[in-house]
Amino acid sequence: MTSDPLVARLRSSLGEKAVVTDPDVLDSHRNDHATFCSAGVPRVLVRPASTSEVQEVLRASSDYGVPVVTQGARTGLSGAANALDGCLLLSTSRLNQILEVSVEDQVAVVQPGVVNSALSKAVLGQGLFYPPDPSSWEMSTIGGNIATNAGGLCCVKYGVTGDFVRGLEVVLASGEVIRTGRRSVKGVAGYDVTRLIVGSEGTLGVVTEATLALRPAPEAALTAAATFLSIEDGIAAAAAVMAAGLRPSLLEFLDGPTARAIQNYRDMGLPADVGSLLIAQSDRGPRAAEDVEAMAAICSAHGAVDVAVASDAEESRMLLEARRLVNAALEPLGVTLVDDVAVPRSKLVALLDGIAAIGTKYDVLICCPGHVGDGNMHPTVVFDRDDPAAEARALEAFGAVMDLGLALGGTITGEHGIGKLKRQWLAQELGPVGLALQRQLKSVFDPGNLLNPDKLFL
Repeated sequence: MTSDPLVARLRSSLGEKAVVTDPDVLDSHRNDHATFCSAGVPRVLVRPASTSEVQEVLRASSDYGVPVVTQGARTGLSGAANALDGCLLLSTSRLNQILEVSVEDQVAVVQPGVVNSALSKAVLGQGLFYPPDPSSWEMSTIGGNIATNAGGLCCVKYGVTGDFVRGLEVVLASGEVIRTGRRSVKGVAGYDVTRLIVGSEGTLGVVTEATLALRPAPEAALTAAATFLSIEDGIAAAAAVMAAGLRPSLLEFLDGPTARAIQNYRDMGLPADVGSLLIAQSDRGPRAAEDVEAMAAICSAHGAVDVAVASDAEESRMLLEARRLVNAALEPLGVTLVDDVAVPRSKLVALLDGIAAIGTKYDVLICCPGHVGDGNMHPTVVFDRDDPAAEARALEAFGAVMDLGLALGGTITGEHGIGKLKRQWLAQELGPVGLALQRQLKSVFDPGNLLNPDKLFL
């Protein structure tokens, strides 16, 4: 029998198997995928299987004054799921049911532990489409996507997670349950608490159910890829594609260093002097061929040295492979520190030029893939972790990139969230009044500051 009264209470409420104190298991759940974010030693890990069990967990944590860190698949890149010493880890892994898919209402009702790709495949079988598709979609959960307002490759046409969240069931720190939003398409009664919960990174409550909007399944997609000798030409072509009203379902950008890393990792036929690579897709079925030909013509008019247009789904998959190889291609080069700035599209050239200057100043490699269609770039600082001086320079470069993004009228995070990684820059983006207001909102939902208390704010 345990001598820990909190653990004993949790086991009484949830059962022995749902409460874990094994040190090895706790150690394996201490952190997400972010680098340079400290993680503490948790007191216990719980895996509730229902809303009522989540209520019991939060009532117990409140009674004992124990902080709660909610975790999904821990694929995040900001440290938002990292443990702190003595905390209770609340895993949503057993809250993993798709409760309903309605073709008539075009909604799905799901629990937070449902994996993104599982939902996408389930609704596709009924002729429907759940568009948000973060790169981690085969591992990340809907709850985690909601916590960070995750985006993905399709955002340029369809939007981010928050654009598809109609309503939520949320357990507050007190153990009380609220339902926010609604199932209907329209609804403006009262404050939009749903939008407040989305992106709050587990600091306001624990989501136990989500009602998500769906779309009709897209038609067959085709892809075009174009290489340029400069960053400026690639960005100009992307801007022209968007200005032409073509509505690509995907518009991705790789700068020269990223493209060369991919070519070195796997022969994709990219020239050694590639300055940038643009990948565009249309999912308009019979009209997709016309769309990609128009995009290809725009790229050629803006200086593309090579343009490839897919004729079928298999060729489209091959052209997209370069984008999907980014993480694997950068891994052999060293440790990666992934940034997540977003700027107005008109400022993209200034952002990319500034990033190159920052890399030179701090003597680090910065590769920059990103969702160019919506201005959300992922500057990735690559360095040798065994070199303390290189690590220090990498951290300085990381901060300089965020400062640059803010100076260009952008944001320090487009889809990864703040977590622990970017807390010191949040005040800079929000300003003192905005930050104070957000702290007050946090205290309304969580007066004891027990829900993910070391995230978002310093």
